[in-house]
Order: sequence, then C-alpha cells, then structure tokens
Amino acid sequence: MQSTISIANIWTLFRKMVKYNLKVIFGNRFVWFLVAALAFYFFISITRILDNAQIDEGFIYGLQIMPGILLIFYPMTFGIQNDLDTGILEILFGIPDYRYKVWLVRLVLVFVLVFLMMFGITTMSYFLLSPVGIFDLTWNVMFPIYFLGTMAFMFSTIIRNGNGTAVVMVIIGVLLLIISGNQNNSMWNIFLNPFNIPNRLNEMVWQEITMKNRIFLAVGSMLFVLYGLFNLQKREKFI
Repeated sequence: MQSTISIANIWTLFRKMVKYNLKVIFGNRFVWFLVAALAFYFFISITRILDNAQIDEGFIYGLQIMPGILLIFYPMTFGIQNDLDTGILEILFGIPDYRYKVWLVRLVLVFVLVFLMMFGITTMSYFLLSPVGIFDLTWNVMFPIYFLGTMAFMFSTIIRNGNGTAVVMVIIGVLLLIISGNQNNSMWNIFLNPFNIPNRLNEMVWQEITMKNRIFLAVGSMLFVLYGLFNLQKREKFI
C-alpha cells in the first residue's frame, strides 16, 4: 500500500515538473513558431502540387527541415533569456549543480516533443503528399534540426540574450545555406539530403557519406550541449 502511494506521489511530482518546465521552455510565443512552421509546410506543399512537380521522399525531407527548425528555435534560443527574465536562473545558481539537472531535463523534453511534432508532420505527409517511411524520414530529418537547435542553446549561454542569439543564428543559418549549395554531396553538409542520391554515384558510397554525415551532426550536437552546460558554471556572467 505504501509503495503504491509512493509511486503515485512520484508520478504526480513528475507530471507537475514536466508541466512547469514546458511552460517555462515554450512560453506564450511558441504558438507563433508552431503556426509559422505549419504555414510554411502547407505553402510549399500546395505550391509544389500546383506545379505538378514530383513529390517523393527527397522533397518531403527538404520540406520538413524548416518547420523543424522553427519548432526548436524558440525554446533553444530564448530558454536562458526566459530564466533570466523570471529570476529562475538566479535561484538555480543558489543550488549546487541543480541547474544542470534542470536544463538536461528541459533539453530532453524539447528533443522528445519536437521529435513527436515532426513525427506528426511526417505522418501528415504520408497521407497528404506521398507514402514515405514515417519513422525513417523523421529520424533522419532530426539530425540537422537537433544540430542547429543545440548550437542555438550553446550561443544562448554565451550571448545570454534571446534576441541577440536569434540574430546570430539567422546569420549562421544563411551562411550554412550558402555553403551547402557548394557541398551537396559532402559529409560536412549540414543539410545533406540522404534521400536524394546523386546521379552516377554508387549507392554504397552514398550510404557511407550519409552515415558519416549523421555521425558528424550527432557528435556536433553533443559537443554544443556539453559546452552550453559548461558555460552555465560561470555564475558571474549570468547574475
């Protein structure tokens, strides 16, 4: 009986913690990024259909990158700013190492929720546009989204201002788009589309390039997170 009560208390505490952190992470402005993501998705999709262009996995992969970036942009860019504005960060610095646990929980929540949202968009693409491997396409499209999202988190701990971080990320995003235009088949291309196999390129070679690209993005994402958490040690720069 006591064990059942304890489990119920833990579950209640967990739900309250998740609800509170979601409120802090996403805030009231997140809904506008969600609306923008869906608007972009439908606008490009309808334009493509009206042009009678080919709709396949390669197109749907490219279509979903921008909505995914918009979904992860706000919580990663303005997360530290929201903590500073509400005074939460000052409280966290008063508890040794607690800020790491809080932000790790928040990062996991953001990653999971954005993945679920993108899974929903991919499922929508399956029924509205073209049959695709729902999990496979969602899994692949999350690599560049997480990479850019964790990069935004890292810069937010350096700049400590949401608007400033947003400006930096927009500039970096534009530069990466320009660079990626000259590196379509490179493993260093952030926006490499694994579903667009170049003509006259061996499929095994393409799979190897794709795998190395995913490793590069995954390792980069982990380094951004670690560096961001490391920056949270510097109390004097935040308070």
